[in-house]
Amino acid sequence: MLLVVIRTTILFFLVAVALRLMGKRQIGQIQPFELVIIILLAELAVIPMSDTGVPLASGVVAILSLVLFQVGLSYLSLKSERARGLICGTPSVLIENGKIVEPELNRLRYNINDLLEQLRAKNIPNIADVEFAILETSGDLSVIPKSQKRPLIPEDLNVDTKYEGLPTTLIIDGNILKENLAKYNLNEDWLKSELKKFNINSTKEVLFASLDTQGNLFYQEKSKGV
Repeated sequence: MLLVVIRTTILFFLVAVALRLMGKRQIGQIQPFELVIIILLAELAVIPMSDTGVPLASGVVAILSLVLFQVGLSYLSLKSERARGLICGTPSVLIENGKIVEPELNRLRYNINDLLEQLRAKNIPNIADVEFAILETSGDLSVIPKSQKRPLIPEDLNVDTKYEGLPTTLIIDGNILKENLAKYNLNEDWLKSELKKFNINSTKEVLFASLDTQGNLFYQEKSKGV
């Protein structure tokens, strides 16, 4: 029993590291060959994990070989446009200049109902509002609405806007992120004094706090009794 636990632990961490080496893309963004490799990784890990008669080294070597294969294909597709087209495929235009490309739908076996469903998921209920719809290699549908149907933005009204940037997290669950404070040349004393303005005497009372690029402090206290 102890042997099974040890083998399971080793294989778990090995597969976790392997998936990290494959990149940070979500399941919906991975290429078909990457999905195949993930499935094979799981199968290769299960066999030596459940059967102690199978040498652990066999599973480890097979998993590492798959990872190297995936990294090699990814590097090849990164450097070669032709290889990228063969390995990952190419995007397909399903709607072009406001018209459905019927031959492309037939080639991909992608019916009108599927297209309408994906458009609704993009908050576009009317297909007449679409200028271009492109089926990406990941299977996701990119939609470009007609210019008259796009949301209004400040640039359309010649309105100048201030730079927003990204807020910097200062506290998570009562713990101060000192490295983030240092980015603004701030310290814990400054943070505590700012919190005291809101009658908060300890950072341990704060669930989350952040500082935006305008110098505004946002915070939320922990729920009482939690």
